[in-house]
Formats: sequence, C-alpha cells, structure tokens
Amino acid sequence: MYDPTVARLTYRALLGRRRALILGALPLLLIVISLAVRALAGTDDQTAADVLGGLALATMVPIIGVIAGTGAIGPEIDDGSVVYLLSKPIKRPTIIYTKLIVAVAVTMVFSAVPTLIAGFILNGNGQQVAVAYTVAALVASIAYAALFLLLGTVSRHAVVFGLVYALIWEALFGSLVPGARTLSVQQWSLAVAEKVAGGELVTSDVGLTTATVALAAVTVLATWYAGQKLRTLTLAGEE
Repeated sequence: MYDPTVARLTYRALLGRRRALILGALPLLLIVISLAVRALAGTDDQTAADVLGGLALATMVPIIGVIAGTGAIGPEIDDGSVVYLLSKPIKRPTIIYTKLIVAVAVTMVFSAVPTLIAGFILNGNGQQVAVAYTVAALVASIAYAALFLLLGTVSRHAVVFGLVYALIWEALFGSLVPGARTLSVQQWSLAVAEKVAGGELVTSDVGLTTATVALAAVTVLATWYAGQKLRTLTLAGEE
C-alpha cells in the first residue's frame, strides 16, 4: 500500500523551494513569538498553554495541514499530470495511501516539532504542557492531512476551502461557538492532549472516547472517499 516512486514525487512537490518556505514560515513565527513571550513574561504555564493552544494548534497545524494535504495531489489534478500517474500499473488506493503518508509526515514535522520546541521555550514542559500539545499536533496532523487530501481530490479550489475551514471554522467558530466545538478536529485532538497533561491547563469540550472515534472515522472515511474519487478520475481519463 506504499509506492516509493509516488512518495518521492509527492515529497518533491511538497518540499519544493517556494512551498517549503511557506511551510517553514509559521513554525518560525511560532518559535520567534515564544522567545519573545518568554523574554517578556518569563515562565508561566498558563501563558504557555494559551500560546500553544491559540497559535500552534488552532492556527499553525490546520494551515500546514491545508498546504500539505491539498498540495499532495491538488496540483497534479489541476495541471492534468495526474493522468500520467494513473496510467501506471499502480493501484489507486496505493496512490492515495502513499500521498496520505507523505502529507501526514510533512504536517507532523512542520507542526509537531516546532510545537514541542516552542513549549520547552515557554515553560520547559511544566505540567506536561509542551508534550500534551505536541501529541495533539501529531494526532491532528493525521486527520487534517486526510481531510485536506480529500479536499484536494474533489475540488480545484481546495486551498481556498481548506483555509476557510482552518481559519473560520476551526480558529473562529471552534473557539467561540459551543456547538461547533464538537465538530472540530482541534477539539478532538485537545481531548487527547487533556489526557496527556492530566491537569486543568489543557481542556476539551469533547470526551476522549468520542474524540478518538471521531478522529479515526474522519481519517478512514476521508481516505476511502479520496480513493473513490480517484477511481472516477481514472474513468474520466479513459473515456
């Protein structure tokens, strides 16, 4: 279910010079802000939780997920080069799974690693805040990559729709509207982080069991449906 050639091409597309600069901008900003906050406010667990929750998990992780998830397949569909990939003797689910693995890996590296670094800068992992939010970023990376990979498969405007979801639904409605929080990848990942932290600094409006089921369901269903849409694209190309 993993093809090295597809993976290499996907990595090359995602980590090209321009896209790599975009991917690296938010993590760098997070670390710079964390250094500034530490210098101005000193070590404070609540401040660390606020920065990691509000900037890292609510903003940086979904945006990186948009870039990696949609970029793993969207450009190939837009320029028509996906037809050449589909003409190769590679199973369609293998293409999707391989691209998902690459998107997840890129999202994790550019979101979870800087989250951990920022957490240690802010409070030295006091009350397990840094580790908790890093775990949340890792878990969220999987769901976001699958969700935005699907979006890149079904829409030519995947980046726009993905940013609307990330910035409007997750960052705005997910923070302000109680009902929207239960349908938020951010809140599902926070439920896992809450279990890791085991305190009051990291909380979620969703229970751990519900969050785990929801994360798994979104990942599996999005990946499956992306595979189905890729089959549709194959039929269109053959016709």
